[in-house]
Amino acid sequence: MPDPLRVVIAEDHYLVREGTRRLLEDTGDVQVLAAVGTAGELLDAVDRLRPDVVIADIRMPPGHHTEGITAAHAIRAAHPGIGVVMLSQHANEHYAFDLFRRGTDGLAYLLKERIGELDELLRALREVVAGRSVVDPRIVEVLMGSHARTADAPLAALTRRELDVLRHMAQGKTNRSIAESLALSESTIEKHVNSTFAKLGLAEEPQLHRRVSAVLAYLRHAPGTPG
Repeated sequence: MPDPLRVVIAEDHYLVREGTRRLLEDTGDVQVLAAVGTAGELLDAVDRLRPDVVIADIRMPPGHHTEGITAAHAIRAAHPGIGVVMLSQHANEHYAFDLFRRGTDGLAYLLKERIGELDELLRALREVVAGRSVVDPRIVEVLMGSHARTADAPLAALTRRELDVLRHMAQGKTNRSIAESLALSESTIEKHVNSTFAKLGLAEEPQLHRRVSAVLAYLRHAPGTPG
């Protein structure tokens, strides 16, 4: 049996914090090292305990703005091996831009409702520990939809099938998994993926197989995207 994931939780609402702790510990796959209520306490716990992964709310005291994202950047800079899963009640594209502006590796952005979907939450924890990234499907839809309506946007050049493949890819699925979801061959999916990269001008970008890198790389360069 693999060792349990060593986790620190940061959430200012006591019931949510303790409920998340109990749900994770009851799986037997997670050891919660600490559960704290502020971004400052989170940074201190990470420095002392060196967990495998952090689960943190985006909005925390003292200002209830984006203290969690600021803490996530500090954690990734000081401890690149520690993954961070950010939770929010809202599918907010500005939160996504802020979280991923320094890169996507080792980061996840999920809606809080995923706490009750333990398989998905555990998958996200394992993915960020492995240095990959995960974005909630509803957030992906918000990110893509905000620019897809622009007639001259690169996304507008994609076929309906390429958009379907991109949505699945941004949700963290491999080509094989996408093929199974769309009832197509893996070689067909690979062709759609390569065509999508070419149309979005991403052919020379490294690690294009990483979760959401295609979506986020496009959005970082799309007209009207926050810098």
